[in-house]
Amino acid sequence: MGHRAIRHRFLTALAALLALLPVQASAWGFYAHRTTADIALENVRPETRAGIARLMRAAPQLGVPQCDLADLQDASVWPDCLRSEGWRWGYTFAWHYRTAPVCEAYNPRSNCSGGNCILAQIERNQRILADEGLPANVRLEALAFLVHFIGDVHMPLHSGDHEDRGGNDIDTAYGIAPGLNLHWIWDGPLAERAITSAPSPLVRRYSAEERAALGGGTPADWGRESWETSRDFVYPTAFDRPPCEGEDLPDETALTQEDIERAIPIAQRRVTQAGIRMAEFLDAAFAPGPLPQPARD
Repeated sequence: MGHRAIRHRFLTALAALLALLPVQASAWGFYAHRTTADIALENVRPETRAGIARLMRAAPQLGVPQCDLADLQDASVWPDCLRSEGWRWGYTFAWHYRTAPVCEAYNPRSNCSGGNCILAQIERNQRILADEGLPANVRLEALAFLVHFIGDVHMPLHSGDHEDRGGNDIDTAYGIAPGLNLHWIWDGPLAERAITSAPSPLVRRYSAEERAALGGGTPADWGRESWETSRDFVYPTAFDRPPCEGEDLPDETALTQEDIERAIPIAQRRVTQAGIRMAEFLDAAFAPGPLPQPARD
């Protein structure tokens, strides 16, 4: 068995183990992130795949030897590895999300001062990646941020919030597992179960019809989808009532097995959409022609 095959098996086993641990996750769990990268690689153009491989040669120039960056799967989790050096990378930590209250009107322009939110950074890093006049290491860093943030914006609680830091302040039992919170459940155990229990493999080449149905849209659209999912499913399912009616929500709850079963197809769809849309944004970045322009809301 080759080195990379052994490494892949180790990471898969580690992902399954971490999904069981009652600890706080950072961003979308790395198993979900790496799966979105795998989906993207199956659906990008060959030219895009070759361009990604060329940029990977610049990894030593980033000066982060403790964080692997050899392929797109590594890139999809690289920005979370930077959390170990807050003194150097702390300014990027707010880029992983843009939460908005689920009981107020959605506005993609709010809560993003100076472009310090996930929606603005997806657009910014795609443009940097597309600019062949920039050094390879600058473009590689942008590639890693881009693919990671496309994954993050598809996790509902990176957009929806009920004055609880996107569910981080809600102690939530996951089936028989205590000691978790609502955000971490959607980040880790639920995403891992959704991926491994899919009726057909999520990582594959999708048809043109499937890509049309699952892809498209702008980062603001994706954030709105996640926000709506939080408002219409995540919070009502966790508390058995709409989040914006009646008394304040309690600070603890539990997901039943029935709740989890209902959530699985939603998590599967968000992982798949993230991979398909990642492929689209990567193809656009590596395509010849004008640089990508920010969307106008």
